[in-house]
Amino acid sequence: MTDRRAAATWMFRAATVAALCMSLYHIWVIVPPMDFISPALRKVFPGPPADYIFRSIHLLFALTITFLFYRRASLTEDELAMRGESASASGVGAFDLAALALAAAPLVYVLWNYDYFVNRIIYIDDLSTADMAMASLLVVVLFEATRRVLGWALPVTAMVFLAYALFVSRVEPMRLLDQLYMSTEGIFGQTLAVSATYVMIFVLFGSFMERTGTGQLFMDFALSLTGHTAGGPGKVSVVSSSLFGTISGSAVANVMVDGPITIPLMKKTGFRPEFAAAVEAVASTGGQIMPPIMGAAAFVMAEFLGVGYGQVVIWAIIPAILYYVSCFAAVHFEAKRLGLHGVPRAELPRLSTTLRERGHLFIPVVGILAVMYLGYSAPLAALTGTALCFPVAALRRSTRHYVTWRNLGGALVDGAKNTIAVALACATAGVIIGVVTLTGLGITFTQVVLGLAQNALLLALIVTMMAGIVLGMGMPTTPAYIIMTSLLVPALVKLGVDKPAAHMFAFYFAILSAITPPVALAVYASASLARSDLWKTGLSAMRIGAAGFITPFMFVYQPALLMMGDWPTIALTFVTATGGILLIAAALSAYLVGPASLWQRLAMGVGGVALVWPGALSDALGLAAAVIVVGSQTLERRRADARA
Repeated sequence: MTDRRAAATWMFRAATVAALCMSLYHIWVIVPPMDFISPALRKVFPGPPADYIFRSIHLLFALTITFLFYRRASLTEDELAMRGESASASGVGAFDLAALALAAAPLVYVLWNYDYFVNRIIYIDDLSTADMAMASLLVVVLFEATRRVLGWALPVTAMVFLAYALFVSRVEPMRLLDQLYMSTEGIFGQTLAVSATYVMIFVLFGSFMERTGTGQLFMDFALSLTGHTAGGPGKVSVVSSSLFGTISGSAVANVMVDGPITIPLMKKTGFRPEFAAAVEAVASTGGQIMPPIMGAAAFVMAEFLGVGYGQVVIWAIIPAILYYVSCFAAVHFEAKRLGLHGVPRAELPRLSTTLRERGHLFIPVVGILAVMYLGYSAPLAALTGTALCFPVAALRRSTRHYVTWRNLGGALVDGAKNTIAVALACATAGVIIGVVTLTGLGITFTQVVLGLAQNALLLALIVTMMAGIVLGMGMPTTPAYIIMTSLLVPALVKLGVDKPAAHMFAFYFAILSAITPPVALAVYASASLARSDLWKTGLSAMRIGAAGFITPFMFVYQPALLMMGDWPTIALTFVTATGGILLIAAALSAYLVGPASLWQRLAMGVGGVALVWPGALSDALGLAAAVIVVGSQTLERRRADARA
């Protein structure tokens, strides 16, 4: 098996070099031209190249790393021995190298013939035989690469859209290839631009933070704040996962980083395994909606709406707070109901010690916020935070051991490898958008949704919610959100929903599929760590994350939750919504200030919905329900104490 292992080692090293080059290239093009300092520096840092070139190089890197790193599944040594074949006869790596060569050809063709691509007239000038061959080849290898990294769901979805274009809409194959390959309305469209411009550098920033010990800071910080309270380990999971969301846009990645620490702690203090796994899944999923650095789909949203990323962050602040308030409250009420305590303070890190030894690692995040606040672009802000990570780690002896050339190289490689899933998803989603644009499917789908809803906004929202959850079951958040934006969001806008609210609605439900059975990837990951039943964990996750399913409906009917409107209205809406979320969490947990009977749970549920629903009358009803339940439970507790 020497030849077999040597081939695998060689391809792994080649993938590592390609990943290193990808990160360095994107850093180089993001650095703005600095001719105001010296004209010579403009030649060193010329800024991003033309769109076609930049996106083609980005995709070329992603495909190269994919075919070198995600190699085709091959036979094991035992299977080869049973067949009587040698390792060299198995052709290990040959298929992958051939696929890599085929993947590179269409992109090199774009770079080599750049002037031809930008000067031709789309739909007017006929495609040459070489154009059609390269276009077809890129679609095929893109689907294969996406399948290797993300599974079958997204490629099959794209194939269905292609079949619709060819066999239902009867689009000419040449015109379809023109749209997908020869223009910036398909594979090289805005979604791939977001991956190249925004996602790559923010993922790289997350890798730099992980490599400089920020993950341990987040964990110690959360433990010192909440570890000693009732159900402390569960609250640690909520706090630390919300912080991890600033360095990882993946729910599963958050679970696998945070879960091995928090889940055993939760089980040790008395939480059921399925509840512990559900808390971690819900908290980790919320990382994608947690400012200041959200999931990749947030950058796509900014591009679609034509606003700065900072504006998306502002819209997301209150919904993210409501999401985590619900999760935190669910843990608290469950712990109180079960009579669970926290971890003894003597076993926890001290907040003062944590901040003294590692608090300086918050500086890169503060740096990003400062640069964005000053009005500079989000990529430049992320680059600033990335550049600060290792120098900041070198400031204190407690983190100085992270500052090594090996760690720096590892951060660069990790950043590129963690980006390829998003890059391939965005490129494949570009195929879907190209078909939707070319065939007018978006208009047709809007008419269908409007027909089903019969101008009833609530019904249209429910259809959109179900579509988001179904789409998200088989693919990452970004392509699920992109498809919803193309097909469903226009219908919501036509029914009178504000554009930001419509996009945020789709964004949220594309994310929440990660905790919605039967296909819930974050639940799968956390259940494997907790060794709990998948269905029980999934149902617990939906209960804990109830606010995530309610909040999107709230900000559609009350845009003040997106900080749209005057400040008194925003503040009042936030307060009442928070109260409503707490009552709903208490109703689902059967505990508020004491154990809740059936009528009290019903009262809290009705009161919570009333507080969530906009309007003074509904707020008064919700407040009355809360007062009645709190009063009755307080009296019950006093009677119990008197009997004791």
